[in-house]
Amino acid sequence: MTTPFPFTAVVGQDDLRLALLLNAVSPAVGGVLVRGEKGTAKSTAVRALSALLPEVAIVPGCRFSCDPAAPDPSCPDGPHEQGPGARRPARMVELPVGASEDRLVGALDIERALAEGVKAFEPGLLADAHRGILYVDEVNLLHDHLVDLLLDAAAMGASYVEREGVSVRHAARFLLVGTMNPEEGELRPQLLDRFGLTVEVAASREPDQRVEVVRRRLAYDDDPAGFAARWADEETAVRQRIVAARELLPSVRLGDGALRQIAATCAAFEVDGMRADIVMARTATALAAWAGRTDVLAEDVRQAALLALPHRRRRNPFDAPGLDEDKLDETLEEFAEPEDDDPGPDGGPGGGGGQPPSEPDGPQGGDTGARPEAGEDGQPQASGAAEQSPVRASEPFRTKVLSVPGIGEGAAGRRSRARTEHGRTTGARRPRGALTKLHLAATVQAAAPHQRARGRSGRGLVVRRDDLRQATREGREGNLVLFVVDASGSMAARQRMSAVKGAVLSLLLDAYQRRDKVGLVTFRGSAADVALPPTSSVDAAAVRLESLPTGGRTPLAAGLLKAHDVLRVERLRDPARRALVVVVTDGRATGGPEPVALASRAARLFAAEGVASVVVDCESGPVRLGLAGQLAGELGGPAVTLDELRADSIAGLVKDVQRRAA
Repeated sequence: MTTPFPFTAVVGQDDLRLALLLNAVSPAVGGVLVRGEKGTAKSTAVRALSALLPEVAIVPGCRFSCDPAAPDPSCPDGPHEQGPGARRPARMVELPVGASEDRLVGALDIERALAEGVKAFEPGLLADAHRGILYVDEVNLLHDHLVDLLLDAAAMGASYVEREGVSVRHAARFLLVGTMNPEEGELRPQLLDRFGLTVEVAASREPDQRVEVVRRRLAYDDDPAGFAARWADEETAVRQRIVAARELLPSVRLGDGALRQIAATCAAFEVDGMRADIVMARTATALAAWAGRTDVLAEDVRQAALLALPHRRRRNPFDAPGLDEDKLDETLEEFAEPEDDDPGPDGGPGGGGGQPPSEPDGPQGGDTGARPEAGEDGQPQASGAAEQSPVRASEPFRTKVLSVPGIGEGAAGRRSRARTEHGRTTGARRPRGALTKLHLAATVQAAAPHQRARGRSGRGLVVRRDDLRQATREGREGNLVLFVVDASGSMAARQRMSAVKGAVLSLLLDAYQRRDKVGLVTFRGSAADVALPPTSSVDAAAVRLESLPTGGRTPLAAGLLKAHDVLRVERLRDPARRALVVVVTDGRATGGPEPVALASRAARLFAAEGVASVVVDCESGPVRLGLAGQLAGELGGPAVTLDELRADSIAGLVKDVQRRAA
């Protein structure tokens, strides 16, 4: 749309708007990660912010948006003379999830370099976003190496390109905004830490506020220009306030007392590293400037903590982001200066525009990742007389690496071998589409036999487009790890089920670290259920596992057939992603007519289709029937006990998986 939705017309979402405005005032804060459910105005607010940013002065014709008042001396399009320059609106550049590394940072035009002898550098999206906004929707679905590159550029304020004989450095200072739905998977803690601020957003539960959201959206859709005109005065006021806050920012004083509170808060919440302290200091300074003050107050430190610390406290992927506000208040009070200055009238309007820094940060408690160990009590299941209340999972541990044999071509990850854009070079082929990774030796070898016919003179090598060869590389892919968990009465002994849940939780943690999708099928009583359809959110799987009821008979065949249906549908949605089926059971089959024969036939379906599988044998006690081992043989995969699943147990499981599936 040519007319963006007005920023000041966004209903509610005070924390989101404040975090965006603080970054507009001080890009050094480090960007914003917006976490929340779909349909909560995440993208709308970001796009609306770009219209609020003041225009930027640029050197005419510079592809890297240099400031004519202080041009970058190392600009690839330079040197530039200082002058009045031209002005244009601040850009908002969107980075698509499927973007390549070359599209992000830029690269040498290899085809022109080889065919025409021209060393031409094509800037990427980082150059386009300089002095504007770089927006990454669904940042949690972006490949890790791309997230690393853009976060490094955001932290250094520059992009460095060293490849294919080209060495380029250009400025890349931008406001980085990433949005994500936690249900679709989390970012790694190392990447979470690189975002300056985080905000949890959720749809309002107040009917009046929801009515206002709908009313404004419908009015905007009917007449975007007219709706924007009605909010023009408010937009102008906020734009002027951003300019004033930017001018005031260098004059804001961060006293020793505020610094001590910042350091004490980060120490009290056991935040790793020093980045949190620096981000909190910059955020508190920006809050003071936004409020029109030149001194940082305790309320600024508190609001900065609520925005800068929640995502840095996660110790493992199943921890919910959030901050204990009572503990925060106690820490700030304990390390407050003995003599507090009266803030006077300037302290009141700190948040301004409906966004006071002293407002409690409601959504920061988070609702997307309760700890899997959280209380087993108080949740009895009412359905089924034989059903037992959920059991607490035992402590997770580091598991063996379970992988899918062969070489795939699925999404980048860390589990199984795959042909990828990154990794070690294994060969060459003719390019299919644009050439991205040149295989120099293969290109020279293809061109060499034709030199006489092409009339080569001197020492040069005549290379044509048909000679170019694309490097093929081998890396790692993420898989779909589908857990098929037996929750029947034979598994329901509390100590035993606790160990089973701990093992599945450990495998979920491994899946998170290896960037897999996960799914969860459970079977008990007379049927099987898809407890969690395939998703990138292992948090959701952990929550479902926590509340898993047990009891009843063992419909093993139903569980396997349900898993087979899930895989069939998933192949249609994502044909390149290979599956690894992990069956967690003691191997007993007691549900339905001819349960053992039906389970055997269901298992052979997986073997016939070559689906990689592993059976986690949960049988215990002095007398063992070995039924899980028989099931593994029919599935065409290995069986491993709970003890053997640990990474420090007897080696050789991965080789066994590959040998049986070959």
